[in-house]
Amino acid sequence: MERRFQERRREVLEQCNVWPDMVQRLPAALSGFLGPYRECLSSAERRRHAGDFFEGVLSNGNRNNTEAIAYEHDQDRHHMQHFIGGSTWDPAPLIDVLCDQVGRELGEADGVLVIDPSGIPKQGRKSVGVARQWCGRTGTVTNCQVGVFPAYVSQREHALCGFRLYLPEEWTRDRKRLREAGVPADVRFQTRHRQALEMIGARRAVLPHAWIAADDEFGKVTHFRRDLNEMGERDVPALPGHITARELDNDGVPRCGPGGPAARPFQSVTQIRNQLPAAARQRVEVRDGEKGPLQIELAIVPHVRTRISRRTMKYAEVLIFTRYRDANGTRHDDFYLSNGPVTTPAAEFARVISAERRVEEAIRRAKSDAGLADYQVRTWQGRHHPIALALIAAWFLVQETLAGRKTTPPLTVPQVRPMIARPLQHEWNLLHPKAIANSVTRQLQRTEDARFHHYKTHHRLPPSRSEQRR
Repeated sequence: MERRFQERRREVLEQCNVWPDMVQRLPAALSGFLGPYRECLSSAERRRHAGDFFEGVLSNGNRNNTEAIAYEHDQDRHHMQHFIGGSTWDPAPLIDVLCDQVGRELGEADGVLVIDPSGIPKQGRKSVGVARQWCGRTGTVTNCQVGVFPAYVSQREHALCGFRLYLPEEWTRDRKRLREAGVPADVRFQTRHRQALEMIGARRAVLPHAWIAADDEFGKVTHFRRDLNEMGERDVPALPGHITARELDNDGVPRCGPGGPAARPFQSVTQIRNQLPAAARQRVEVRDGEKGPLQIELAIVPHVRTRISRRTMKYAEVLIFTRYRDANGTRHDDFYLSNGPVTTPAAEFARVISAERRVEEAIRRAKSDAGLADYQVRTWQGRHHPIALALIAAWFLVQETLAGRKTTPPLTVPQVRPMIARPLQHEWNLLHPKAIANSVTRQLQRTEDARFHHYKTHHRLPPSRSEQRR
C-alpha cells in the first residue's frame, strides 16, 4: 500500500474513537433535552409519562409500542396506553419547540425544506385515515395510513420537523366514522398538496432555507408549484416522466420545430430527454458516501412550459434530468422542474436534488430508531401523539450525533441509539433477571387473559396449560 494511503487510513481510523464520557453523559443529556417539551404538558402525570415514553423508545431494542415500553419498565400498560391514545393533550406546542430547535441548531441560509408523504400499512376500517391508497413502504396500493412529513436539510444534518395525517375523502364524507375515531369536528378534507403548502407557510420563518423540494406526487400538481412561486419560494420538485412540456427560446416564445417555423409541440419530458445530445449531460459530485463520492449526471433545459391535465403553466421553468446509481448499482433516471433562475449552477441544482432524497433517510431513521411506525392506536389523538413523540426522539438522536462528531467525526445516528439504550437499560435495571422475568410475566398474563375471555364468550372454561401438558 502506498504511503499516502497508509497515512490516511491511520488518520480515518483514529477518528473513530468513542470515549466513555460520551456514553456516560447521555442519560443526563436526555433529561435536559426533554425540559422544554415537558413544559408544554399541563400536568405532572403527563410530564412523567412523556419522560417514560422517551426513555422507553430509546432504550428498547425491539418493539417501541406503548405495551412493550410499559412491560419493559415493569409498569401497568393501561396508564401508558391512556397517555398515548386516550389523553387529550395537544402535540402542536411540542412540534413548535421541535421546529424552533431544528431551525436554530441546523439552520443555514441555503437550507432545503423537503416535503414527502409516507405510508404505514394498517388493516381494518376503524384506524383513522386507513384506506386503500399508495403505500411507499410496500410499493403497492394497499390499506395504509398516509402522513405528509416536512424535513429540514442543511449541510450539517437533516431532521423531520412535523407531520399531517391525510384523511381520504371517503373518511371526511362519513361523519359517524369520524366521530368514532375522535376526529375534531372542524377537520375537513384537504389534499396532501394543500397540507404541504400550509406546513411550509407555517414553518418557513423559523426554518431558514433557499429552496423547497418535494417528490413527484407534489411536482405534478400545477397549483402546488404555482402557489409556491406566489409565496416567493424557489422550488425543485420531482416530476413523473409522462408530464408534457414545450421548449421555449430565451424570450419565452415556443421554439420552432425541426422542419420549419411551426412551434414545437408539447412532448413528454421523457421524449425531450431522449432528444438531448450526450454532450448536454454533466457529472456533478454532490457529497461523500460510504462507498465513495456520490455523483449524479445532469442535463438542463433552461426554458420550458409544462402542461398537466390541459393546464399550462403561465411562466417558464427549468427542466432538469438526472441519472445516478444507488448503492445496489441500479440506475435511476429522474425529472425535476424549478422556478429558480436559469443562471443557477448545475452543482446547486444537484445539491437540492440530493437533499430531496435525504427525507426518505430521515423517515427510515425515525421508524427504525424512534418507533415512528410502531404505534397501535385507532383514534385521531392516538395517531398524532406517538408520532409527535417519535419525531422528538429522533431529533434527540440527531442532536447527540452532532455533539459526538466534535470528537468522533464518523459517528452516525444508528450508532448513537445503542449508546443511549444501554445506559438507560442499566439505569432502569432492565438487564436485571427480576426485571426480565417481570416483563415476560406481564406479557404471558395478557395473552392468557385474552384467551380466557375468548373461551368465556363461548361459555366454556379454558383448559389450564398444565392440564394440556399432562
